[in-house]
Amino acid sequence: MKKPLTGKKKTLAGAALALGLIVPQAAPSITYAEVMDKDIVKLRILETTDIHVNLVNYDYYQDTATDKYGLAKTATLIKQARSESKNNLLFDNGDLIQGNPLGDYVAKEDPLQDGEIHPVYKAMNLLNYDAGNIGNHEFNYGLDFLGTSLGGSNFPYVNANVYEDDQDGNPDNDKNYFKPYEILDRTVVDEDGEEHAIKVGVIGFVPPQIMQWDKANLEGNVIAKDIIETANKFVPQMKAEGADVIVAIPHSGIGNVTQEGMEENATYDLSKVEGINAILFGHSHGVFPSESYAGIEGVDVKKGTINGVGSVMPGSWGDHLGLVDLELELKDGEWHVTNTQASTRSILNADGTPAVEADQAILDAVKEEHDATIEWVRSAVGETTSPINSYFALVSDDPSVQIVTNAQKWYVEKYIKGTEYDGIPVLSAGAPFKAGTRSNPDYYTDIPAGEIAIKNVSDLYLYPNTLQAVLLTGADVKEWLEMSAGQFNQIDPSKSEEQNLVNGDYRSYNFDVIDGVTYEIDVTQAPKYDAEGKLVNESSSRIKNLMFDGKPIDPDQSFIVATNNYRASGKFPGVKNSEIIIKSPDENRNVIIDYIMEKKTIDPKADGNWAFAPVKGNTNVVFETSLKAQDYIKDSSTYKFLGKQDSGFGKYSIKLKQSDATNPGQEKKFNDVDENHWARDYIYDLTQKNIIKGKTDTIFAPQSNVTRAQFAALIARTLDLHASNTNHFSDVSGDLTPEINAIFEAGITTGVSKGKFAPNQPITRQQMAAMLIRAYNYKTGKEFKATTSENYSDSKNIAPVFKENVNAAHELGFMTGHDDGRFGPLEKASRAQAAKTIYMLLNK
Repeated sequence: MKKPLTGKKKTLAGAALALGLIVPQAAPSITYAEVMDKDIVKLRILETTDIHVNLVNYDYYQDTATDKYGLAKTATLIKQARSESKNNLLFDNGDLIQGNPLGDYVAKEDPLQDGEIHPVYKAMNLLNYDAGNIGNHEFNYGLDFLGTSLGGSNFPYVNANVYEDDQDGNPDNDKNYFKPYEILDRTVVDEDGEEHAIKVGVIGFVPPQIMQWDKANLEGNVIAKDIIETANKFVPQMKAEGADVIVAIPHSGIGNVTQEGMEENATYDLSKVEGINAILFGHSHGVFPSESYAGIEGVDVKKGTINGVGSVMPGSWGDHLGLVDLELELKDGEWHVTNTQASTRSILNADGTPAVEADQAILDAVKEEHDATIEWVRSAVGETTSPINSYFALVSDDPSVQIVTNAQKWYVEKYIKGTEYDGIPVLSAGAPFKAGTRSNPDYYTDIPAGEIAIKNVSDLYLYPNTLQAVLLTGADVKEWLEMSAGQFNQIDPSKSEEQNLVNGDYRSYNFDVIDGVTYEIDVTQAPKYDAEGKLVNESSSRIKNLMFDGKPIDPDQSFIVATNNYRASGKFPGVKNSEIIIKSPDENRNVIIDYIMEKKTIDPKADGNWAFAPVKGNTNVVFETSLKAQDYIKDSSTYKFLGKQDSGFGKYSIKLKQSDATNPGQEKKFNDVDENHWARDYIYDLTQKNIIKGKTDTIFAPQSNVTRAQFAALIARTLDLHASNTNHFSDVSGDLTPEINAIFEAGITTGVSKGKFAPNQPITRQQMAAMLIRAYNYKTGKEFKATTSENYSDSKNIAPVFKENVNAAHELGFMTGHDDGRFGPLEKASRAQAAKTIYMLLNK
């Protein structure tokens, strides 16, 4: 298929080999006999990713040089790696033009104009990149700015899964917004010194979630499709067009072994697409290959392969360079990959000292924009009376979040004044962006008392998000907080050994604190949602004592929550069904700057609106944060420094508040309802209110059936119903007679037939749903109608007379079915299930 371009004889190359002149470092040695018989090419593929405008090794937030990142440092690694290989290619994997004050300066303060070259390309054009891929953050400033920026690149860009939104509903005629792939014609030199022409195909992908994350910039203009589906479409085309080697560049993490489509992190499945020879991935800011990925099926961290495909992810901000070394052999006119080795190189030595110097040509190329950015971020905007740091942002209410939520609330309250939303309570959600994120022990906010400059605001709020506000209910607020509470591991109060409090796999920017309400987080309970927002423990409730204006929050009350475009258009529980009522063009960072400028002097001390719920026992709970946090806990009785970790973090203990020997206000302790029982809180809450009783003082029997009479009594006590002296049922007698007749007179039940109630018959789940909905209608004074029909796998078994009630019970959250998709209409309800439904009725 490919013929040598020169006629050099093998014997000349063999002589050179004998002298040891052309043995590259990265691939296994080639023997004399092999070279005599084979055309072998060693191709080195280099990757940078997630640079986030960190061109200079400079921390704009701390206003100081750094050795820990910067493309100027990576450039030196690139030149070293190229010098070791005769054949090499260099690619970038996006998230390039956004991420630090330099990026904001070029996009917002002194906007890039048509014909001007973005500083990222002033630097990268010097390095002779072969191609680049689009990352999700490329869309943060809008499509027009992206187009203007790309105009300064001397190398081509690819993306295959973003399409023009033609809005015709026909996917067959969709047109790519970018060029989906390139076929690069390159000349390579084999191990004999002979030249060959090869075609290298390169294809790029971005997470389809860009349509949520940058909805305001993209909706109506483009659509995004599944990464794997797209690869299966285009890779065969690339092969058909003559690609000898195909390099896939997904701006996507490795993902899970099992995926369901439209995944954010799809690299693992991409490695299974036939025809791909190397994968350069990113987005997750991790380093692959590394031991942190050992043990995943199909992953070889020694070879750097995923399902046999050479793959690399070189960290972020230019802290690593990625290398995939391929050995190619020409057989029967076609090139075949015969060996693969992937690796990364760090700009730091193992001991943390600099491994390379910055490339002066890169520094010179961007000096003008770099200096202008430094001047910009030093501009003063106000004064703070106390320090602002994020060292304890994951374990307590925190000033670095408080100032953000205060500013957002201030903005929204002014925005809605005189509108239809005026008078609706405004809450404000914020999260700690810099809290040791992604295993960086220096990644914290630390602003001393005194003058606040723009650089400090950029430190508080990293991203160019715009302010948005959503309209939702008190019930939604609780679910939002339940999702945020996934930040913490479950603590076992019975254990005396050390337990880590913070879940390191949960991103700190998803730990939303909602100011304007007060609440406690019970870390002894299992998280209700996983890190992706999937319901994993339906009955769990970590959020306790959720209060608004000093009273338990009304699940039906309307609230406005100030947040950002990322959260408002995302899929967070509690948020995903809300209505966006404010889409401000103003960035959250600018809102903070305006707030500080108006107030002149601020006191950002946290108001303590959330805390951990008291736990039983003397638990040994620890967490990690910066070593600098020691300076703030010298007189603390809550925190204690335990020592420095190998990771560079400090290890600290936290003393959680202890509860009494029994639950607060709880008179009874059931031996069969332990701390981890899914219905524990419901049972004890209702016991405390004398709505439900145990079988004995120490036995509740949560799995036992509940009878129709018992459930009727629970409803009567919940709604405080009282009957006349008339007994309407001939088969009803005994202690529960008044309660049964009370719910009959209230219209909540009619019995099983005229004059018959069947009090001792176990109540079925569909009967329970019917009683609950009638009770809810009585409580609210109006009839509730379900707006949707839940499609349970056993829906056909639900009696027609009960179907509407079952749908209503699901929509209200009273009864949501089993994890396997069944409702179980004819199943006998348990006492634990009854406790949950009555608790929901009481609090709805």
